[in-house]
Amino acid sequence: MKIPLLDLKAQYSKIKEEIKSVIEEVLESQQFILGSKVEELEKNIANYSGTKYAVGVSSGTDALLVSLMALDIKPGDEIITTPFTFFSTAGVIARLNAIPVFVDIDPITYNIDPNKLYDLIKFKTQKSKFKIKCIIPIHLFGQCADMDPILEIAKKYNLYVIEDAAQSIGAEYKGRKAGSIGDIGIFSFFPSKNLGGYGDGGMVVTNDKNLYCKIKILRVHGAEPKYYHKIIGGNFRLDALQAAILNVKLKYLDEWSKKRRENAEYYNRRLEESNLIGKKYIQIPLPIYKNSGDKNYHIYNQYTIRARNRDKLREFLKENGIATEIYYPIPLHLQECFKYLGYKKGDLPVSEEASKTVLSLPIYPELTIEQKEYIIEKISEFYKH
Repeated sequence: MKIPLLDLKAQYSKIKEEIKSVIEEVLESQQFILGSKVEELEKNIANYSGTKYAVGVSSGTDALLVSLMALDIKPGDEIITTPFTFFSTAGVIARLNAIPVFVDIDPITYNIDPNKLYDLIKFKTQKSKFKIKCIIPIHLFGQCADMDPILEIAKKYNLYVIEDAAQSIGAEYKGRKAGSIGDIGIFSFFPSKNLGGYGDGGMVVTNDKNLYCKIKILRVHGAEPKYYHKIIGGNFRLDALQAAILNVKLKYLDEWSKKRRENAEYYNRRLEESNLIGKKYIQIPLPIYKNSGDKNYHIYNQYTIRARNRDKLREFLKENGIATEIYYPIPLHLQECFKYLGYKKGDLPVSEEASKTVLSLPIYPELTIEQKEYIIEKISEFYKH
């Protein structure tokens, strides 16, 4: 049996005619950059995420970049985030000649640890000049970071908060949607995301009208009106084709997220029944905010376990036709391009340990019971031997 990490063909087969129809509509209009389809998507995403404003941009990476530009981040400013995430979160900070400052993660959620965040900021206040301007918590794998203490810290020290919700559109924290909690939220529409386009795309959401207006200007080279440049921006525009496709797919997002949750619960139960759970073989981090019940909603962009003999398990699954992925094999503070920051092995031990043990299994909505059972069977077979 062959099981891919993600089967986009299975998803496409169910919505093919709707997708073809809206693509044809855009082709007939010959309006490919911004326009009514983008405006429609912006309105839909703002409503979906519980924010007042949304701005369609060219990618999740550019959503982060333009957000930092809108906050007037300058060279030498310090931006706090975690090292256990996709590269772009820290990459955009460095592109602006600002300084990424890394805080270790919580071992259960993989998201930024608020206690360590507070300790770092308190330490930084003792320096001669306080340079921290912003915190970027990542809602990793589809689960929101613990936002209440993060917002409390940000308010105390007058810091901006950008939610990196690239993997978590539709996730909730205490009844609030990802992206709506901080000053700015960003989403990615990379094809592998729960809401993925057929190319690159992203979105910035906010409740701040001034930030909204500024981001709209920044995405078109800082021009307002056309050819009159108030500020220096960039080419961060969203294509109309991507917007049209995403408007179709958005209607199905909650259904797909529900199926991902069901698949995760199936894995949890069957791994437990197979006596694989525990320090001996596998750990399956669960949502940490248990006291809030249904007010917290994990959308499982990834289903990530911690596995003993992770690399050998991955190879065994590959030999048996099961695709997996490691998110992420090297934490950012140990990446070669960030050597200049001065971090070394052992500085952020939770992230470093996670990078050696995490393994993401197929979790896409179209997985069949037979496929899920086959995955459990092969994991069990590996550990029995």
